Amino acid sequence: MFERFTKDAREVVQGAVAHCARSGARTVGAEHMLLALLDRESGRASFTLTALGLAGRKASVRDALGEARRRGGLSRAESDALAGLGIDVSEIVARVEEAHGVGAMAGDAEDRRRWSGRGPGFGRDAKAVLVKALRVAVAQHDRHIGDEHILLALTVLPGPAVEVLADHGVTYTSVTRMLYGAGEAQAG
Repeated sequence: MFERFTKDAREVVQGAVAHCARSGARTVGAEHMLLALLDRESGRASFTLTALGLAGRKASVRDALGEARRRGGLSRAESDALAGLGIDVSEIVARVEEAHGVGAMAGDAEDRRRWSGRGPGFGRDAKAVLVKALRVAVAQHDRHIGDEHILLALTVLPGPAVEVLADHGVTYTSVTRMLYGAGEAQAG
């Protein structure tokens, strides 16, 4: 599949791997893909994020993703669902951090020592982003998968990345309008 990726899309994937390695996570996640998109200063996704006002709020996005990571990667929707069952995720995080230190549920520094020496692999959510990016490109009749397709995939797949983007006004609809105009059909 990577042979169909544009140079910009490949750089996003490489940037995601670098973000993952720096954070000490074991696998590349959707949040690493989003952080890599935010780092870019060229490409259709970067233009779109800048036009939607996200470029000036990178710190806010990073903080929100960090907070989700502290919750073990649970989205607010997942935390709310657990709350409906009487499970207080904030309390669990507080107790785990009290016993094991801040960021214990995020899989930070300690995990670096457990790596086998290979680079991080792709987690289920990152793989889902790449597959969805392919589907979006096909639905748009694009021959190659660009960074804009990765951004569009991030705006529809459930999890912390889509919530953080939506909280910052970046949705599938707003990105599609910026990229293709108002009359474009949605990708499935």
